[in-house]
Amino acid sequence: MKPAAEPGTLAESQKKALVSLLADEDPAVFELVRKKLLSFGPVVVQWLTPCTLSNDPLMRRRARGIVNYFAREDSDKRFLAFCITQGEQFEIEQGALMLARTQYPEINMEGYSALLDSFAEELRPRIDLSDPTAGILGTINAYLFDELKFIANEQGYYDPQNSYLNKVLDRRTGNPLSLCLVYMLVARRLQLPLVGIGLPGHFLCRMQTARDEFYIDAFNRGRLLTRTDCIRYVVQIRHRLDEDYLAPVSPRRMLLRNCANLHQIYTQLQRNEEMERFQHYLIALAQNN
Repeated sequence: MKPAAEPGTLAESQKKALVSLLADEDPAVFELVRKKLLSFGPVVVQWLTPCTLSNDPLMRRRARGIVNYFAREDSDKRFLAFCITQGEQFEIEQGALMLARTQYPEINMEGYSALLDSFAEELRPRIDLSDPTAGILGTINAYLFDELKFIANEQGYYDPQNSYLNKVLDRRTGNPLSLCLVYMLVARRLQLPLVGIGLPGHFLCRMQTARDEFYIDAFNRGRLLTRTDCIRYVVQIRHRLDEDYLAPVSPRRMLLRNCANLHQIYTQLQRNEEMERFQHYLIALAQNN
């Protein structure tokens, strides 16, 4: 983006006149006005905020679009800084919600954390930690997939919304990684030791205790798998067997994989601006801190 113009060069009457042109029905006029407003930088948010409540739907939509542009720009900078400064271990929930804000800057991160809190509180009295692991996981599965109706988005597998935590929680659908993330975030609130497992082409959770070990396929309604099942899957897809596939994925690697998925999706959709944005995230997350 070009350096911001000096906002002091416009008188108040000129600002109002410029902003009023946002309601012009000529698309060419709107594009010129939009470029001019963007050239002033984030200060125009103050000018446009009243317009986001306008009775004119065209004015309201266009004003909100520009306000949203600067909010996304700010969220982008914050997320990049987060990626650069964090090590391998951090709060994956925070990272996932910060990523979501780069696309949906208006979301209330605390609100989504509170929603996950409520899921865990609903589950807490139903779980006895002395029960067999399979029974505990069965209770979680019944709650998430039967009561809350979380489901794999097989029809729209490559929909970008499947990779943003806020949209997964809103729509109760997602891809293997995002559904595992929801599963892990709820389970960890219950003090259950779940980690992410990044198989080639698929993502699972794992719960390992002194008694037993289960791999959880959240994309298939929490189906419980053994280590042998996972090895068989890798062999079936004719992929080289590597013990690292069954090792826990760090929060940094998990976020990197999520961003790589989105970069691939936006590349297929030929959304160049998004492709470039995610390329920056991938570079930042691939660095060793």
